[in-house]
Amino acid sequence: MDNYKVTAQINLSDFTTKEVDEKARKKLKKIRKEISKLQDTMYAEGKYAVLICLQGMDTSGKDSLIKEVFKNVNTQGVEVHSFKVPTELELKHDYLWRHYIALPAKGKIGVFNRTHYENVLVTRVHPEYIFGENIPSVKSVADLNADFYNNRMEEIKNFEKNIANNGTIILKFFLNLSKEEQKNRLLRRLRLKEKNWKFSPGDLKERKLWDKYQFCYEDLLNKTSTENAPWFVIPADDKATARLIVAQTILNTLEQYNFMEPELPEKYKIEIENYKKQLEVE
Repeated sequence: MDNYKVTAQINLSDFTTKEVDEKARKKLKKIRKEISKLQDTMYAEGKYAVLICLQGMDTSGKDSLIKEVFKNVNTQGVEVHSFKVPTELELKHDYLWRHYIALPAKGKIGVFNRTHYENVLVTRVHPEYIFGENIPSVKSVADLNADFYNNRMEEIKNFEKNIANNGTIILKFFLNLSKEEQKNRLLRRLRLKEKNWKFSPGDLKERKLWDKYQFCYEDLLNKTSTENAPWFVIPADDKATARLIVAQTILNTLEQYNFMEPELPEKYKIEIENYKKQLEVE
């Protein structure tokens, strides 16, 4: 899966938005069972946590991907957080606070549906949103220049370095959707009555800013893909194949850690037969 990994400067226009594997659904069924087994062992070992970060334009398939990829994982072993507009309480803290408190505990998989990168994405497209944070040094939009966002990206990299050093395995996926496919998915939400609830007029307003979003995504992908927290650019026009690529990447990564279930202390091992007899004679 290294061909999706950002390891050098990239241009998003060089990446395809569509790959189709006709057997994607069948392959995914097998892979997600393997991910489930690894999570069970990871939980027993208690040394690592996993953080899966999902970013992408509206309709890129983040929600359905989470549902399908983690379908077999113990419900107690996976935690999903969808980050919306910051609450009043969240705005009283620094912008990373709400992400810190949502991090997965060791043994668990955490999924961020939209992530801490919204703070160098949406706020860059709509800089006025920053004013809600009441940052002392920000007095006008002029203060929200390239240096401001580059500094934030360095802070985010430090945040990820810290949690990686303490046992969190980080994988970041950008679901690379074409503008044409987004149009088709928005139209589907309007045409199918059962999908109407997913549509918001705001989706059309954001769509008009497509090029600006693509610029910001390309910039953050280039500046924040690191060895401990790599980005992967996933072709997202075909949902089934996108899910397969993400699942396979997760599986390949976790297999490298050779998680081991802990053994019973020796003093308990030598008493196993006695413990069995105590139960059998009840």
